[in-house]
Amino acid sequence: MHPYLITAKPGWFRRTATGVRVWTLRLLALLVLGVLGVVVLAVRCVRPVVNYLATRLIFLELWAAQRLGRPPVSGFIGAGITDEFVAEFHRARQHATANA
Repeated sequence: MHPYLITAKPGWFRRTATGVRVWTLRLLALLVLGVLGVVVLAVRCVRPVVNYLATRLIFLELWAAQRLGRPPVSGFIGAGITDEFVAEFHRARQHATANA
């Protein structure tokens, strides 16, 4: 006769608690994904409107600067920000490791 290791099955309370925990985490993950999806969709839908408004405001500022005889401020600020973004992008590409 050979000795066998007999393991007791967890009780109904422990099985139920484990099932509740697993499904609660699954539902929470689904909720997080849903909220992130709604946020991304909203940002993507609003982006063309923001671009249009920004373009119109730049033209308005250029018109006002022309009438007042002063240089437009957003042109200087925007050019500096754009140059910094381009420089950062190129730095990131140079220092990226190719693990393909």
